[in-house]
Amino acid sequence: MRQTRRRRSELATPASNEGMCEKAARSGADLVFLDLEDACAPSVKETARSIAVGALTGLDWGSTVRAVRVNGLDTPWCHGDIIEIVTGARQSLDVIIVPKARSARDVWWVDVLLTQLEAKLGIEEPIGLEVLIEEAEGLANAVEIARSSARLEAIIFGAGDLSASQQARVDGNFDPVSEYPGDFWHFARVQVVTAARVGRIDAIDAPYPAYRDPDGYRRAAVHASLLGFDGKWAIHPDQIAIANDVFAPTPEEVEEARMAIDAYRSAESGGVGAIGRDGKLVDAAHMRHAATTLRKAGLPAGGGGEGGSSGSEGDAQRVSSAGS
Repeated sequence: MRQTRRRRSELATPASNEGMCEKAARSGADLVFLDLEDACAPSVKETARSIAVGALTGLDWGSTVRAVRVNGLDTPWCHGDIIEIVTGARQSLDVIIVPKARSARDVWWVDVLLTQLEAKLGIEEPIGLEVLIEEAEGLANAVEIARSSARLEAIIFGAGDLSASQQARVDGNFDPVSEYPGDFWHFARVQVVTAARVGRIDAIDAPYPAYRDPDGYRRAAVHASLLGFDGKWAIHPDQIAIANDVFAPTPEEVEEARMAIDAYRSAESGGVGAIGRDGKLVDAAHMRHAATTLRKAGLPAGGGGEGGSSGSEGDAQRVSSAGS
């Protein structure tokens, strides 16, 4: 069964840098991933594995989810990355992040290897997976990928490699180099978040390379949150607090969700399926929104009713396990 974890902020950290790993462990990010891929030059990719294992097993991570991004399946390092990291870290590893997923078969390959390692090493808690949608083929197969494995907990929108895959004309922040009518990445983001909802997993937004532009990061995070994303990558510790703030419901939103659910359930017990509240119609669809707000706040929906059941059984399970 999939784990339910907070992913408002996911901090990227070079696996080859011991000092940065130590800082990451106390950064306050919901998830930290030690990066063996883009953050490591080819000459240090193999030696970085032992540094990552040492950080995972030797540092106090508190409630932070511990993850490692391995190298791509089409590289000579991926197989060794997974075997060495899992063998060394064992239960000190929560999630493996797979870059450049192109099809469900890519996820299946990692799933099978993890299953074999867990059985061999006696690892009782299954290691979760996240995958990056950052190739044109992967974006086209996003729904298939999102439904490919019971281990899969999140898919991540990767604007950098996706823009290269699509041969798009963008700058270093992955924005179009000339005036563009509308949001350049809107269609891709909607595809990713839709696939995540079909697969009943989380959706994580792309990194924002301009780490000295907190206003720009916040603006990008807000736009992603409005579309339904659950969190965003951070490439610098200064971005963590912004992501944690943006992707958490405000106290006002939580209170409104609770009041709406209470009012609706009270009316429902009397046989009424829709009510008027503050001059607006409130029905079962609104209860799904309210349940989502409470889940993202780490709170239960507060019992039965339409908070989880108006959508699907999967929605109800996510609500009931919130905050676990």
